[in-house]
Amino acid sequence: MVDYSFEDVPEIDNFSIDFYDNWLSKVASIENKILGDVTLIFCSNEYLLKINQEYLNHDYYTDIITFDYTEDNIICGDLFISLEMVAENAISNNVPFINEINRVIVHGVLHLIGYKDKSDEDSKLMRKKENQMLDLL
Repeated sequence: MVDYSFEDVPEIDNFSIDFYDNWLSKVASIENKILGDVTLIFCSNEYLLKINQEYLNHDYYTDIITFDYTEDNIICGDLFISLEMVAENAISNNVPFINEINRVIVHGVLHLIGYKDKSDEDSKLMRKKENQMLDLL
């Protein structure tokens, strides 16, 4: 089940938790996993930077931080997403905001499934999987 909160940012217009629950359940199923409890926490750049510094000892801005609580085949976790960074990335990539938010959300879920993106090879596979899951929309 997908849940969400908006920490220090306004809510996204027309945000449908049912949409994300259904889509991410399909994503999990394709990967032979079950969607457990996944929380989307939307926040600002500064909010996410503090989490990055406090929990990961990283001192830089990012669009998403994923905390993985997955056990066995049930994917669970918290996805902290900077709406400011998503908006900046959408402009940089010349895509609509909703497309970029969907890419970032599925990126986090793919991390919960077990995909990595630290090496070039892993990043290529992650991008391929992101595109495959985005094609479900």
